[in-house]
Amino acid sequence: MSKKNRKGISSYSIGLTSTVSVTLLLMLLGVIALMGVVTNNVVTSIRENVGFDIALADSITAEESTAILQQISAEPYVSSTNFVSKEEAAKEWAEDSGEDLVEMLGINPFRDALEVKVKAAWASTDSINGITAKLKADPRVDEISTHAEIVDSLNENIRLVTIILIAIAAVLVFISFMLINNTIRLAIHSRRFLIHTMKLVGATSGFIRRPFILSNALSGLIAALIACAIVGYGFYNVTLLETSLAKTISIECAAIIAGGLIVVGVLICAISAYFATSRYVRLGYDKMFK
Repeated sequence: MSKKNRKGISSYSIGLTSTVSVTLLLMLLGVIALMGVVTNNVVTSIRENVGFDIALADSITAEESTAILQQISAEPYVSSTNFVSKEEAAKEWAEDSGEDLVEMLGINPFRDALEVKVKAAWASTDSINGITAKLKADPRVDEISTHAEIVDSLNENIRLVTIILIAIAAVLVFISFMLINNTIRLAIHSRRFLIHTMKLVGATSGFIRRPFILSNALSGLIAALIACAIVGYGFYNVTLLETSLAKTISIECAAIIAGGLIVVGVLICAISAYFATSRYVRLGYDKMFK
C-alpha cells in the first residue's frame, strides 16, 4: 500500500514539476513577446518623429500658406505637420537668444515654415528625398531641409538594436522550446513501463498515445493560463510605475499575445508528448532500462 502511495506521490510530483516548468518557460516567452511589441511601437514612434522642414517663399500670401499646409497634411506619407509663422519664429528667437532681430534689422528675416513628420514606412533618406524632390518644384516652396545624416544615423542604430533583440529573442525561444520538450520527455520517461504494459495487453499505438497527449495538452493549457495571468499582472504593475508603457500595448495586442501563449503551450506539450510516447511505444522491454 505504501508503495502505491509513493508511486502516486511520485507521479503527482512529476506532473506538478512539468506544469511549473512549462509555466515558467511560457512566462519567459510572454515577456519576450511583450518586449518585442513595446520595442516595435517605440521604434515606430521614433521613426514618426523623422521628417523635413519647408521654408515657404516670402512672396506667398497667408491663404497660400494655408493651402499648401492642407495639401501636404493630406498626403499619405504624412504623420503630422506643424506650421510656424515668421512672427512666431522671430518671437522664439528673441526668447531663446535675448535678441530681437526684427527691431535690430528693421525687417523680419524669418519665413513661414512647415515642419513635416513622415510615417514610419517613409522614414528613410531615399523616401524623404523622393518626397521632397516633388515639393521643390512648387513655386511656393523656397527651401527644404531633410536632415539626411540624422535620418541615416537613426535608421542604422534602430537596425542594429533590432538585429540584437531578434537574435536574443530567437535564442531564448529556442532554449524555451527545447526545455519544454525535455520536460515532457522526462515526465513520460517515468511512465515508460506503463506504456510497455499497455502494449502487452494489446493496446494500439494510438490508444496508448491518446491519454498522454491529452493530459500533457491540458497541462500546457493550465500552464499557459497561469503564465498569462502572471505576466499580465506583472505588466500591469509596471505600467503603474511607467504610465507611458500602457500606451504601447493595446488590449487587442495583449489578447493576441495571450492567445499565442495558450496555443504554443498546448501545441508544444501535445507534440512533445506524441513523439516521446511514440519512442517508448517502439522500444523493446530491455531497452527501457537504458
